[in-house]
Amino acid sequence: MDAGINLYSVRNKIKTEEDFLKTARELREMGYTYMQFSGGVYDPEIIARVSAESDLPVCLTHVPMDRIINDTDALMREHERFGCRNIGLGAMPTSIIADAEAFRQTVEKLNKAGEKMHENGFSFFYHHHHYEFYKHDGVTAFAYMIENAPHIHFTLDTYWVQYGGADILPLIRRLHGRIGCVHLKDHRIAWDPETKKFSPTFAPVGEGTLDFQKIVPEMRAAGTNCFLVEQDNAATLPDTMDEVRRSIAYVKTNL
Repeated sequence: MDAGINLYSVRNKIKTEEDFLKTARELREMGYTYMQFSGGVYDPEIIARVSAESDLPVCLTHVPMDRIINDTDALMREHERFGCRNIGLGAMPTSIIADAEAFRQTVEKLNKAGEKMHENGFSFFYHHHHYEFYKHDGVTAFAYMIENAPHIHFTLDTYWVQYGGADILPLIRRLHGRIGCVHLKDHRIAWDPETKKFSPTFAPVGEGTLDFQKIVPEMRAAGTNCFLVEQDNAATLPDTMDEVRRSIAYVKTNL
């Protein structure tokens, strides 16, 4: 199947416009067909140029929360410049999520921004981590957002669902129509011979514990059309591009 990549995975390779273009072209040659802009300096003009010259459309972004809430109109105009209709937030500050009242107020503001985007032909996507499964009064932050913020869509992240201890297939079904964009991120257990401990970490898609052959069909049925490979630690490993190459090879061969 076709898939894109979240550029956060290769953030060490997009620090200048020249490097960004070189990397985008290499990703296109590997088989990626679109991208999410995240992990680099957000400059709409540069993003537009690189996207056009590399033939990698942008299907999603991560931009600052303050701009989403307080500068929504300008943000939409900027995204039009590079042809992207999905505006994303990479994370809510953990201090807000831990504070029930601050969390609810922030969700309300994000939902209002999402409503304005919807009225103008855009969609707002919230990218979760494991901490959205933290509970206030017996209800997870994630569940609260699902039930109380209809204009918030979710960039469902397979690794963080697993890490957070949630059951991914029922969650996908619950989010029908609200997960147009997803992160395909694998989860594996690593052994550290120095500390003599096992711990969860990231892996190229298909090399971890997640069953994407079951997950991806459920995502398609729920309305997903933007599948984005992501591997958070790829940028810190010796051969970043080989890490993401292995992911797209698996996706195109097995999914």
